Amino acid sequence: MTDRPWLAAYPRGVPADVDPDQYASLVQLLEEAFRAHAQKIAYSYMGQDFTFAQVDAQSRAFAAYLQGLGLQPGDRVAVMMPNVVQYPVTVAAILRAGLVLVNVNPLYTARELEHQLNDSGARAIVIVENFAQTLQQCRARTAVRHVVLASMGDQLGLFKGALVNYVVRNVKKMVPAFDIADAVRFNDALRQGAGQSLKPVQISGADMALLQYTGGTTGVSKGAVLSHRNLVANVLQTDVWNKPAMDAIPAGEQPTLVCALPLYHIFAFTVNMMLGMRMGARNILIPNARDLSAVLKELSRHTFHLFPAVNTLFNGLLHHPDFETVNWRNLKISIGGGMAVQSAVAKLWLEKTGCPICEGYGLSETSPCVTCNPVMAREFSGTIGVPLPSTDVRCIDDEGRPVPHGEPGEVAIKGPQVMQGYWQRPDETAKVMTDDGYFRSGDIGIMDDAGFVRIVDRKKDMVLVSGFNVFPNEIEDVIVAMPGVLECAAVGVPDEKTGEAIKLVIVKADPDLTEEAVRQYAATNLTNYKRPKYIEFRDALPKTPVGKILRRELRGA
Repeated sequence: MTDRPWLAAYPRGVPADVDPDQYASLVQLLEEAFRAHAQKIAYSYMGQDFTFAQVDAQSRAFAAYLQGLGLQPGDRVAVMMPNVVQYPVTVAAILRAGLVLVNVNPLYTARELEHQLNDSGARAIVIVENFAQTLQQCRARTAVRHVVLASMGDQLGLFKGALVNYVVRNVKKMVPAFDIADAVRFNDALRQGAGQSLKPVQISGADMALLQYTGGTTGVSKGAVLSHRNLVANVLQTDVWNKPAMDAIPAGEQPTLVCALPLYHIFAFTVNMMLGMRMGARNILIPNARDLSAVLKELSRHTFHLFPAVNTLFNGLLHHPDFETVNWRNLKISIGGGMAVQSAVAKLWLEKTGCPICEGYGLSETSPCVTCNPVMAREFSGTIGVPLPSTDVRCIDDEGRPVPHGEPGEVAIKGPQVMQGYWQRPDETAKVMTDDGYFRSGDIGIMDDAGFVRIVDRKKDMVLVSGFNVFPNEIEDVIVAMPGVLECAAVGVPDEKTGEAIKLVIVKADPDLTEEAVRQYAATNLTNYKRPKYIEFRDALPKTPVGKILRRELRGA
């Protein structure tokens, strides 16, 4: 590894390196946690607590059930759930059975789901019934043979569970009608699995644990292959990084994490579920972080210490009238990631909570954490911090050569958390890896002499909406297929609420095409954060002499 000036900024006690082979696999990490913390609370969900021992027993039963279906080590299992307690049970089961997890955004349209199921080759899916209609629309065109259906109240006991399910289905009307005749209910699968024995599976650090889908550097959604070793490394990196602040939790008080970010997103997957397991921490599961009133009502019931979030969530909470009903004074770390944290939001958060936002940086391809500000810092730096232990970061030019400190270059990353490559796409993998093993992030950054990095631009056309990657190519491919559209271009424009928003510029083939029709078509084919906020009709798109659309001109217009 090259010279690491950033080590001087490390808090006392944080090592320069971690041992990613400390655990043979994530399964070993999970099983150690189940043994060491059996009687502690692992998850709090809808007013009910679930111990590590309960998650252990349920995931063991569900793993046996999955093996009983005939699934073999290495087979992919898709999981399409919000933050419900069945998610960690299912993930632990998939890994313990030697299978590969495929995280799926529950808000995907049938078109998006079909692509991911086919690309991953998933043979089974565990899905909350709220999204079963989406699966029904595309399943026949996929290799999915087994469907396990969960409901929001599955784990809440006979009376409360039935009440929650009744409200979700009949009062809030959150479960569109569906018909999947061969689906097995989650609780039935647990009962079946409890009568079977889990066959031990040999798993190595090099084995694939997770396919995390991302747009990468192009608009085609690709699966980043994350191995057990990749994810173990990142859990250990974040654990030692957070330790100086987490050590300040009073003796006898269980470390408690707020899990408001979706667990299917790599940020919460690693920093909430996996790090929570490693720490013996309790996770407060927030099923819908967009319902700020419900978030604050839930948090008002708890003492908590670590809060990972994106800028939009911090900002939304700060400006909610119920903010002061929560006791924020036990908060040791507020981690900002997924999108740039705005200085005004950071300033107000510190004023109101007494805990500064510690901004970090990462990508699906890096498990995800790459850099972070020191957790003991008392002020917002405006940078993404310094590289984590065992991580080398450099800013490089188009030829892959490092640029001097203080000059802009593409942020390139090397470390044990960097993915194995894109699933079945060696050509795409080759585009993002340098000859000496660095991953090209597509972000332009400047590193100062002390090793702190500031992101200044984006090399690719990706748009970041509330922390989610949106690729103009995908939006354009969808919209141009709409009758009445001659051509179109999508760009990101600044947005006070979401950081960036999608602006769509269309050249009509049919003069009667309306904005409302375009919005309806987008709603059918694109999940909500990919839909255009602004739609503009023009007679022509600005192009280069060779016909390439000048997105830069559309952004500024």
